[in-house]
Amino acid sequence: MSNYQDIKQQAYEANMQLPKLGLVLFTFGNVSAADRENGVFAIKPSGVPYEELTPEKMVIVDFEGKTVEGSLRPSSDTKTHAVLYKHWEGIAGVVHTHSTYGTAWAQAQKAIPIFGTTHADHLTVDIPCAPPMDDAMIKGNYEYETGFQIMNHFESLGLSHKEVEMILVGNHAPFTWGKTAEKAVYNSAVLEAVAQMALLTQQINPQAPRLKDSLIEKHYERKHGAGAYYGQT
Repeated sequence: MSNYQDIKQQAYEANMQLPKLGLVLFTFGNVSAADRENGVFAIKPSGVPYEELTPEKMVIVDFEGKTVEGSLRPSSDTKTHAVLYKHWEGIAGVVHTHSTYGTAWAQAQKAIPIFGTTHADHLTVDIPCAPPMDDAMIKGNYEYETGFQIMNHFESLGLSHKEVEMILVGNHAPFTWGKTAEKAVYNSAVLEAVAQMALLTQQINPQAPRLKDSLIEKHYERKHGAGAYYGQT
C-alpha cells in the first residue's frame, strides 16, 4: 500500500464532490490534498473522467511540482497548486474549477461585490479578481506563474490567505483553498453560490448598494469571531 494512502483518499473524496455539487462539467476541475509534514500532495490525474477515478489513481507530487508517486500525468494545474502550498502556510487543500457563475465573473475581470449576509458569513471583503497575466508570464511557465499571479494580487490588496480563501483569476476561473481538501471544496461551493446571487442582484437592481459595514461585521463575527455563537460547541 502507498505511504500516501490517506491523502490519496482525501483527494479522491474531495474530487468526487465537484460533480455532485455542480461545480464541474466533464473534467473541468481538480482538487488536491496535502501532507505538509512530508511536503507532498495528492492531486487528480489530468483529463481522467470523474466516474473513472479511484484513490489509487491520484498522483503524488512534491511542492516543486515533481511527481513522487503514480503512473498517470497529474492535473495540468499541478504547478499552481504546488506554488500555493510552498509559499502559503496552513493550507492543505486547493480546488480549481470552471464553475459557471464564478467563471463568468472571472471572464468579466470583476471582483464579486459583497451584497448580502450570505457573503458576509464567509468573508468581509469582495471576492478578489486577479488581473489576467501579462504576455511574458503566459508564454513562460504558465501554470507556475498562475500561482504567483494569485499571491501577488493578494499582496497588492493586503489580504491574508488565511482569512480570504478564494479568488478569481481574470479571464480564467476560480481557485479556493483551506486547511483541508474538504474545506477547500466547501469554499468553492460558497464562491459559486455567492457569484450567482451577486449576478442576480445586479440584474434585479443595477444600483444595488454594498452590504453596510455593521451587517458585514455582525454576520462574520457571529460565525468566526471570538464570541461566535453559530452552530454547536
